[in-house]
Amino acid sequence: MAKVAPEGLITALDVGSSKVSALIAQRSDDGTLVVLGTGQRESRGVKRGYVADMHATELAIREAVEQAERIAGQNIEDVWVSFSAGGLISDIVRLESDLGGHRIEQNDVDELLRAGSAAIDPQGKMVLHAQPTRYTVDGLAGVKRPLGLHAERLGVDIHVVATDGAPVRNLDHCVRSAHLEVRSIIAAPVATGLACLTDEERELGVALVEIGAGVTNVSVFSQGVLSGLASIPMGSADITDDIASSFGTARAWAERTKCFHGSANLSPRDNHEMIDVVPAIPDDGSEGPRITKAQLNAIIRKRLERLMGEIQKELKKLSFEDPAGRQIVLTGGGAELKGVADYAQQFLGSAVRVGRPKGLVALPEAHAGPAFATLAGLARFAAANPIDLRALEPTHQMVTRASPGALIQRLIAAFRANY
Repeated sequence: MAKVAPEGLITALDVGSSKVSALIAQRSDDGTLVVLGTGQRESRGVKRGYVADMHATELAIREAVEQAERIAGQNIEDVWVSFSAGGLISDIVRLESDLGGHRIEQNDVDELLRAGSAAIDPQGKMVLHAQPTRYTVDGLAGVKRPLGLHAERLGVDIHVVATDGAPVRNLDHCVRSAHLEVRSIIAAPVATGLACLTDEERELGVALVEIGAGVTNVSVFSQGVLSGLASIPMGSADITDDIASSFGTARAWAERTKCFHGSANLSPRDNHEMIDVVPAIPDDGSEGPRITKAQLNAIIRKRLERLMGEIQKELKKLSFEDPAGRQIVLTGGGAELKGVADYAQQFLGSAVRVGRPKGLVALPEAHAGPAFATLAGLARFAAANPIDLRALEPTHQMVTRASPGALIQRLIAAFRANY
């Protein structure tokens, strides 16, 4: 019999195009996250990251969470949910206030953040994140803890992630229909970055490429925060579909064959290794055709070439270019394909590594691969419980807007307080 959930219990729910996965973790006194249970079900109601079938998605969510509850021996009531569909946008909003040279107190910071909450204009989008990242003191950027410093001006950089509202509301409805309370819906790249990237990588500049089943999210981190986002409606399931279509077989067989025999690299031996194809509709008991591993990998590489070309275009748009070649981290289920990191490194001309989730104790081996990075990142995000300006009461201070031009307007606040 499952018991009432104790304090510090966190449940992460990743609703993807190929699978719905859940993770229950306990936060210990020293901040360590210990995994108590995990669950996974096939996702039948999500296409390209968007909910396409409410009932099927709700059922998969319910079953994945129930499996995690049985393993953990706990009943859970609320979850932190990922959102990975296209349309995500990221920007930095900047605010500044005059202090008159006095020492910065908590009230000064609170007033500035409340002004920031009122100043954010998503231009019809739904805001998923509005978090202060770094402060500026008299123009000096990168101050993490301004309290106690004397300053004429105090500023803050607010990281805002927004998206179209309807897909988020559909996801929220599916989770609540499964009798679960939604604590927060988190942009998948934000969570995945927490799971796979080091603080130093985010500071120096790194690109995170999450190859999901139906969507590939490309995100760029610099100066410690997510600075740019792009989504490509293509993923590892497209490789599976290409294999199934080319050899006249079922998706299930194509997926297994891709995982066990497929590779992004070519080898002379591939011309001699044979694979028996199981036709989608078997004929009178006769054996199906045989193909070489080289034929299989040629199909895989053809789709990868298209995908890497799109990734390259998006990285260029996001200004991820450097003569020294900054690092790219591959994650998501597509990163589990043999040789994909080497292929990406040759194609993109940057150092590439595969990102796996870290920072959780007792994570099952089956959930320790790149396909589950977002799930682990959700748990870490929930444990950190960062400040979100949407929860703050708005201030009545005057806010002056700069001229529009970005998806989320960059804002400069000018307000004076009497101290």
